[in-house]
Amino acid sequence: MSKHKLFLLRHGEGTWNKENRFCSWVDQKLSENGVVEAQECGRLLKEQGYQFDQVFTSILSRSIQTAWLLLEAMGQEWVPVTKSWRLNERHYGALIGLNRAEMALNHGEEKVKLWRRSYDITPPPIDETHPYYGEIYNDRRYSTCDVPKEELPKTESLKKVLDRLLPFWNDVIVPVIKSGQTVLISAHGNSCRALLKYLEDISEADIVHVTLPTGVPVLLELDGDLRPVKPRQLLGDQAKIQAAIKQVEDQGKVHAQNK
Repeated sequence: MSKHKLFLLRHGEGTWNKENRFCSWVDQKLSENGVVEAQECGRLLKEQGYQFDQVFTSILSRSIQTAWLLLEAMGQEWVPVTKSWRLNERHYGALIGLNRAEMALNHGEEKVKLWRRSYDITPPPIDETHPYYGEIYNDRRYSTCDVPKEELPKTESLKKVLDRLLPFWNDVIVPVIKSGQTVLISAHGNSCRALLKYLEDISEADIVHVTLPTGVPVLLELDGDLRPVKPRQLLGDQAKIQAAIKQVEDQGKVHAQNK
């Protein structure tokens, strides 16, 4: 029997999503389309009668901006928003800034798919010679984390994302849900996928095939132990959602013009 509702949301399209680049911990704002996605998501949730008691985001702007726009569209701007680095996107290490399709051309589609979608494969780490190293690690937001800056990741697998996410889930989010509040987590493709793997007990092989498009809310109905009582629901126009999923999956393929 369903006792709690939890909503997961991959932020609206970011500027680097549009350019098909690994964004990861580089702080990018939403694209014009991403702003529209967040607003439309809020209107959809309002039309369906949902109300939130608390919202959780990462400390990356695209996650926060999505939550703000969504709440504004719902007329719920007052709802408390809590931010944590533990909900950040997966750290793609040395791959940050690179174009996925060009990488597929150079390294092969299967290799890129493993880097993007696998559970326990870690890309090469970022180092101080990387063009975005300073932009990430000199950012003041990372001095506010609950671990020293030098202990923050330099690369991550999806498994490592789940490892750093779970303490925040168990210690902060779970008590809120169990108190009877309805929660929205406005985060990223991989932090949402990691949490889905945990909640739905998805195998390491099957998580490769779980794809979340930008700006589409995912509804999980949970029992008292926070285990799903029915399959996850991606809310919205199902034909558009399937087209968006295919678009995400195609990001790591060699485009026709590159062949």
